[in-house]
Amino acid sequence: MTTAVATPMSALDRCDRCGAQAYVRVTVADGLELDFCAHHARKYEAVLRGKALGWRDETDRLAP
Repeated sequence: MTTAVATPMSALDRCDRCGAQAYVRVTVADGLELDFCAHHARKYEAVLRGKALGWRDETDRLAP
């Protein structure tokens, strides 16, 4: 599932788990959005994908 990207996420978007810069935004029920760093998005992906209405992944902006 992927959502349309209106504007890129910025350095002001922080991971809801640890506070690092967020690169993944997950939309769940009632339009609630959760932001995650790449590490926590991978860690919780199996659970989140089953509940996500949208999955915005900008981890491609990270250095290889």
